[in-house]
Amino acid sequence: MARDESLSGIGIRPVTAEARIGAFLRGVYGWMAAGLAITALVAYFVASSNWIGLLATHRWLLFALFIAQIGVVITLSAGASRIAPGAATALFLGYSALTGVTLSLILLVYTRESIASTFVITAGMFGAMALYGTTTPRSLAGWGSFLFMGLIGVILASVVGLFWQNDALQFLIGFAGVIVFTGLTAYDAQRLKAMALAVPDAQLGSYTIVGALSLYLNFVNLFLSLLRLSGGRRS
Repeated sequence: MARDESLSGIGIRPVTAEARIGAFLRGVYGWMAAGLAITALVAYFVASSNWIGLLATHRWLLFALFIAQIGVVITLSAGASRIAPGAATALFLGYSALTGVTLSLILLVYTRESIASTFVITAGMFGAMALYGTTTPRSLAGWGSFLFMGLIGVILASVVGLFWQNDALQFLIGFAGVIVFTGLTAYDAQRLKAMALAVPDAQLGSYTIVGALSLYLNFVNLFLSLLRLSGGRRS
C-alpha cells in the first residue's frame, strides 16, 4: 500500500494514497454539486423574473455572458497552480451563477417535466461513467486525443447551429455531444485520481476546484446534449 512517508519522522501519522485520493475526490464532487445547485437556483430565479425578457431580446448580452464564462474557464484551467484556493472557489461559484443566467432560457423552450426527467437521466449516466472511470484498472489516456477532437467538432457545430436553425444539425450536435461528454466524464474521473497524488499539498485546494469545474462542464453539456435529443418543447 502506497504511503506518504514525509511526515512519519516527526510523529505524524502518514496518509495513505487511498485516503488522499478519497479526500480529494470528495472535495471535487462536493464542489461540483454546489456549482450545479447554484446554477439551478439562479436559472429558476432569472426565468421567474423580468431579466428573462432582457436576455431573450438582447443577444449581445447573452454573447457577453458567454465570453465571460469562457474567460473564467481559461483563467481557472490555465492558472490553477498560481491561483489561491479562495480565489479559485470564488471564480467557480461566479461561473456557476453565470451559467445559471444563460441556462434560464431553456425554461422558455422546454417543458419543466422534460427538464426534470432529462436531469435525472443525465445524473444516472454521469454517475455510471464517473464510477467506471474511477474504478477501472484500464488506462483511459488513449481516449484523450479522440475526445478532444470530438469536443472541438461539437463546439464548431454548435456555433454554426446558433445561426442555422436546422433540426437535423441539432440532432447531430446532441448525439455527438452525448458520446463526447460521457467519454470525457470517465476520462476526467480517472485523471482526477492521478491528479490527487501528483499535486503538491499547497496547490491541492485550487486543483480541487479545477477538477470540480471539469466534471461540472461535462455534466452540464451532457444534460444539454440529451435535452437537444429528447427534450419536450413548449407549444
